[in-house]
Amino acid sequence: MCGLAWLATGQDAPQDTLQDSPPDDTATIEAPVVVLRGLDKVTARISEISAPVGEPVRFGSLVITAKYCRTRPPIEPPETFAYLDIAQQRTSGERTPVFSGWMVASNPALNPLEHPVYDIWVIRCSAVVPSTSDPMA
Repeated sequence: MCGLAWLATGQDAPQDTLQDSPPDDTATIEAPVVVLRGLDKVTARISEISAPVGEPVRFGSLVITAKYCRTRPPIEPPETFAYLDIAQQRTSGERTPVFSGWMVASNPALNPLEHPVYDIWVIRCSAVVPSTSDPMA
């Protein structure tokens, strides 16, 4: 049957439409940087955070490590998703995990960071790695 017509008839999905494996690499584009937006609820400041995949970055007392960032090609409906590990850095140096999982840019409420002080959500993937040196110096 064509499209999702099988759904309206109450029949089982044709086997060729079911996938047990994740989409192949041609369906998405991997990027080396996740661009996040962070909200400090105490100060009401919003910041843009560039998190290179595999490198921890700080936002307030949070340590964010992006593990994965992929986006759909421009010819498909826009969608960006990232896998993040977020920990709370204590003054003693101890880190307590507060979030680990997928975040989807088009639906931040699907799997949000639940933290009393901070909100973090995915904006996009980027191919540009942020510079560590200050260009104004």
